[in-house]
Amino acid sequence: MESTNNNNRLEQTLQDGKLYRHVNSLIVAHLRDNNLNQAASTVALATMTPLNVEAPPRKLLELVAKGLAVEKDEMLRGVSTAAFLESNRHAGYDSIAAPRATLDFRQSSFKPPYFLINLKMRRGAMLDTKGSSKSFPKHETRHVSEHKNVARCARFSPDGRFLATGSVDTSIKLFEISKIKQMMLRDAGDGPVRPIIGTFYDHVQPINDLDFHPQNTVLVSGAKDHTIKFFDFSKTAAKKAFRVIQDTHIVRSVSFHPSGEFLLAGTDHPVAHLYDVNTFQCYLSANIQDIGLNGAINQVRYSSTGGMYVTASKDGAIRLWDGISANCGRTIIGAHGAAEATSADLTKDEKYVLSCGKDSTVKLWEVGTGRLVKQYLGATHTQLRCQAVFNDTQEFILSIDEATNEIVVWDALTAEKVARWPSNHVGAPQWLEHSPTEAAFASCGADRSIRFWKEIL
Repeated sequence: MESTNNNNRLEQTLQDGKLYRHVNSLIVAHLRDNNLNQAASTVALATMTPLNVEAPPRKLLELVAKGLAVEKDEMLRGVSTAAFLESNRHAGYDSIAAPRATLDFRQSSFKPPYFLINLKMRRGAMLDTKGSSKSFPKHETRHVSEHKNVARCARFSPDGRFLATGSVDTSIKLFEISKIKQMMLRDAGDGPVRPIIGTFYDHVQPINDLDFHPQNTVLVSGAKDHTIKFFDFSKTAAKKAFRVIQDTHIVRSVSFHPSGEFLLAGTDHPVAHLYDVNTFQCYLSANIQDIGLNGAINQVRYSSTGGMYVTASKDGAIRLWDGISANCGRTIIGAHGAAEATSADLTKDEKYVLSCGKDSTVKLWEVGTGRLVKQYLGATHTQLRCQAVFNDTQEFILSIDEATNEIVVWDALTAEKVARWPSNHVGAPQWLEHSPTEAAFASCGADRSIRFWKEIL
């Protein structure tokens, strides 16, 4: 059932992307055909639409006229436009499915009415909000493999079936999660299980980040050698990339658009590089001169629908970018004081950003206002490119304590620490990555090892 739902969401996201591109094409063609060439060029650049796109003359005007007529008719009949659209969805033009329900992080700031507080105080008891945090389930862990040098990054596939890890030794390892679980079974009596299903060697410098294509068996990597490489892991014998993007800077982070048609690269350049994966054409934001950028990008991540993306930068800022125009819509300057912002990711409902920095804080920001909503304290991270990640339900947040070599877990809603576990790495882990589909995560260490963690049922 979960797999079917994931496929449905991916299909709906694809269809929504097609609708956006169709609308953008009609706008560009309309402006161009009416000799508004400068406006057409601006829109084409901002939306990544070919300026010479073909469209029937006056097509946009015809569609708008028909839409207005339908809207007027429905209003006269007392039916809202939203209800009409909901009941008349076209095949191929369905809207994006609502993201999986997530927590409303404003709930915990609720203050009971004064009379309730006063009543409790009269009874001699202070209002106690502790104990409201959920308990994080126990996990078991297993060393599943190791690289020849520091294990630097990890990524799960969108369906949770695969895990990829990248290393300073320039190699990429690909694991099948079902085989890792089989290996962890205490009563496995059929001999050793090998969870690694592929190893790739094609970079010449350390690998910084990885991502899986949302539909195809393609893994992409970004590295210090200024390249982005595409690997087809359906071909088990292949060790080399089948496509390569040569960037102008060190590639620190990569993120696929949910449609799979675009790829973001966070580099030593202060603006994310947006690539069309079919043409490899690179696009940059049109409003970069207004932003005041002065730091390399440590991490870039698309939202669940591709409607926006977020960057965490060495200048300490968290920036939110429009997923269609690629323009910066909001900058949170000094999100982690004078320290680097090392990771940032959007919640599934796109209302909040979770960030981590070298000031030993993890923070939650409201997208609409840029307001700090929550702060998760009690874990030291000042040296490493530390990650803060949600679990699969977004009820908990995980990060690293460098000083104690522990994995720290907070209740996302109350911001209380609910678990501290020894990482079992020699030295603090370099990276944490949680599965998007189940209670399982991976840790990568300077001790070269990869550990897999799963809930004890």
